[in-house]
Amino acid sequence: MAHGGMRAFVRALEERGWLARIGREIDPYLEVAAIADRVMKTGGPALLFENVRGAKFPLLINAYGSRERMSLALGVEDLEEHAKTLGELVRMRAPSNARDLLSLAAKLPELAHVPPRRTTEGACQEIVQMGDAVDLDALPIMTSWPDDGGPFITLPNVITRDPDSGARNVGMYRMQKIDRRTTAMHWQLHKTGARHCRRAKELGLSRFEVAVALGGDPAVTYAATAPLPDGIDEWMFAGFLRRAAVKTVKCKTIDLEVPADADFVLEGYVDPREELFDEGPFGDHTGYYTPVDRFPRFHVTALTHRADAVYPTTIVGPPPMEDAWLGKATERLFLPLLQTLFPEVKDMNLPVEGAFHNLVIVSIKKQYPFHANRVAHGLWGAGQMMFSKVICVVDDDVDVQNLAEVTWRLLANLDPKRDLSFVDGPIDQLDHGANQALFGGKVCIDGTRKWKEEGYTREWPEVARMSADVSARVDAMWSELGIGGPSAKHVISEHANGHHANGVGAVERIIRVAREIARRPS
Repeated sequence: MAHGGMRAFVRALEERGWLARIGREIDPYLEVAAIADRVMKTGGPALLFENVRGAKFPLLINAYGSRERMSLALGVEDLEEHAKTLGELVRMRAPSNARDLLSLAAKLPELAHVPPRRTTEGACQEIVQMGDAVDLDALPIMTSWPDDGGPFITLPNVITRDPDSGARNVGMYRMQKIDRRTTAMHWQLHKTGARHCRRAKELGLSRFEVAVALGGDPAVTYAATAPLPDGIDEWMFAGFLRRAAVKTVKCKTIDLEVPADADFVLEGYVDPREELFDEGPFGDHTGYYTPVDRFPRFHVTALTHRADAVYPTTIVGPPPMEDAWLGKATERLFLPLLQTLFPEVKDMNLPVEGAFHNLVIVSIKKQYPFHANRVAHGLWGAGQMMFSKVICVVDDDVDVQNLAEVTWRLLANLDPKRDLSFVDGPIDQLDHGANQALFGGKVCIDGTRKWKEEGYTREWPEVARMSADVSARVDAMWSELGIGGPSAKHVISEHANGHHANGVGAVERIIRVAREIARRPS
């Protein structure tokens, strides 16, 4: 199911009772963020601020802030539907018989809508302002935290083309508003947009064209955050998710295309030769302020928008936040792709408190000695997984989504001296934990059952589990026992879910012990 702009998504949210409208005037300087932060922390609804001080447009925030709303944004009842379909597609083999051929033919219509389609006009250009008429102050761009360097656009789809190949990239990079026609462009060193800009500078270009789309179909916005391999077009991926092609329209002042149903479009350019801007500080998704750093300036040549435009935004900071569900969507959707590289992987969890890259928990079907280390090193070599600081590997009978179980099994199996492996490598530009920027330590924690070939000389114990037939009999008689409440197995499940944060804390304690061991003289 495709959503034709933010208004359509707002209607879908409201029909399900997942949206609250706020009519009172609210200041975009800190007040919107303070309200949204409280709502996000308590699992509250999407918020539509209809009267943002000084702005001409309503503001939508926390639209992605639950599994149900994230699933709705991607046009499915649950994220696992897309994960299943992706898994079937990546496992697709050449047909060897008539049945296989029919099965393949049945899937082909699903892919017909994947490529984006160009159109001559779009709702995103119902209102056009160019040159001196451009005024970013009309947008409800908010300041999220007291020490932020200014207002930031936080959900932009930033569109560039490779200066050599012409290949399009759509990424999400925050944009600090400098004045009514200029923003900073937070192109982190490892990102594709930064690579395009560096190449433009090498070629001596004075105008590197950039377009920024805001709103439109939320699946298009999600696609801009997805860790797609180089060469995979984000709008093709969005077309797959929304089961409808992304229609594009040519910009008014630059030679780029934008989604026709976007709510706002900023057209403009970066001069790669221009002095960089001191961007920041910014309260970031790590929960800490990112310090001031130097980034390019984006000059806006045109601002176009729908007549009924809604401005989409989010706040990041100490978790949990709305972006947790953007991360969880990536975890579920990209697991089947990861399993094509590592078939031994059963499941993966990127805990919200880990800010996406600080902690990865993966379960594997162990097949040979030291298999966990091989998986960890493989993940560190797989695209954005290279930023993962801590990778915990457990056996395939561990539910990695249950952090209480992970903590129990990991700690029970652990010999810190034997099971922690440290390496050095690239880290995220936003990471402040390492002694220097961009490079630091990482650790693999092997929580799998140990084999004799790995130096374990004793007999490994089995997990104490009740037999299936007895559990079934107790379940059947439970309502007759007069005990009340849920059955024991449900109590265990609820208890585990309630101790989510404690699981992360236990892993942090493991890391502290490992550091102490590493400091000891040999």
